[in-house]
Parts: sequence; structure tokens; C-alpha cells
Amino acid sequence: MDIQAFIFDLDGVITDTAELHYHSWKRLADDEGLFFSHELNDRLRGVERRQSIQRILDANALTDVDEATIRAWMQRKQVYYIDLLEQITPDAALPGVREIIKAARASGIKTAIASGSRNVRPVLARLEMLDLFDALGDANTVVNPKPNRDLFVWIAGRLDVSPAQAVVFEDAYDGVKAARAGGFWTVGLGALVNVHNAHIYLPDLADATLMTVMEHVAAVATSA
Repeated sequence: MDIQAFIFDLDGVITDTAELHYHSWKRLADDEGLFFSHELNDRLRGVERRQSIQRILDANALTDVDEATIRAWMQRKQVYYIDLLEQITPDAALPGVREIIKAARASGIKTAIASGSRNVRPVLARLEMLDLFDALGDANTVVNPKPNRDLFVWIAGRLDVSPAQAVVFEDAYDGVKAARAGGFWTVGLGALVNVHNAHIYLPDLADATLMTVMEHVAAVATSA
């Protein structure tokens, strides 16, 4: 296998910010008298903020909210989330993440972030991990972010690799779908129900090694 790049989602893969997103969305929903739950929050994984707002509106059967109000809600949610980011420390990196990234880089594999978040740099800075990636992509990077494939394709271009030479690590159905649409190999992490469409499933990276990931990818490629 000629794997030359590992591309990671941020939220739920590098660090678990899902609860921070939940509390910031919940605060906004409470402000506006909207329904919001952990289950609805799970449906926002892997998608950018505007699409997240749309899913919240759909869940509340709202069709008459004007764009100016939506943008104001998006900005307010961001303010709430930035406040919560103060809780993130280097210890908030998920188990095994630093180790597999460092092992990949030591073996010559390039590493990157492809996230639907607009907070990639501040989160990585809080984690003290900015220097572990060759490229960063977020919801501001391309016109059509996740669940479209464009962000992954853009990252591959920045790394000068083809999609078939890259493995994407995701924790969301939409993220896996986008990566597969772009021709990338995919590793699904977290709850299986969220990533059942991935080529490979691992509950987390705590016990994963570079060798085991490469072996999994090779096995899938051989059987394809």
C-alpha cells in the first residue's frame, strides 16, 4: 500500500469537544425557545455551523427564520463555544492520538486536519498540537464544506497526494460519506452507529498502532 497521508477530523477524533458543542448549542436553543437534545447534537457531527443550524430548524419544524437571524444565531453560538474552549488543555487529546500521529510522521506519512469546525487553530493551540500537522482545513477553506468531499480533496492537494494514498479518520457518518465520495480510505471511530459506512471501524485510537492501521487498510484494499 502506498499510503502517504493521514487526514484527521478534529471534533471527536483528536479531542472530544462534542459536549462543548452540545452546551453551546443548548444555550442558544434555550435562548430562543427551541428544542435541542444530545441526540440532535449527534446529528450535527461532521457538518459546519450553517448546516447545523438548518438541522436544528428542521427538527423544530421552522421554515420562516430569515438569514440575518440565522447568522446572528451562528455568531452567538460561536461566542458561547469560544468561552467553553478555555476548558481545553493538552490533556484533552484523546488517548492514542498523539502517539499515532507522531508514529506516522516519523515514518514519512504526512498529517493533516480536515474539519467542519471554524475553530481548528484555537483548539489545536490549546492542545499544543499545531506543530503536528502539515496542513489544516476547516469550514472556511472551501465553498462546499462537509458533508461534501471538497475539503478532503483540497487537503490532498495541499499535501500533494492522491485520495487513494490517504486515510481519513472520522467519527461522523457525513464525514465518512464525504471522504469516500472523494476516493479516500476511511477509518471510523467512536460509536459504530455513526460510522458504519467506513471502510474500517475502530472504537478509538487508544490501542491502535501505525502498523495495525496500515494492515487494516491493506486488508480492505485487497478484498475490494
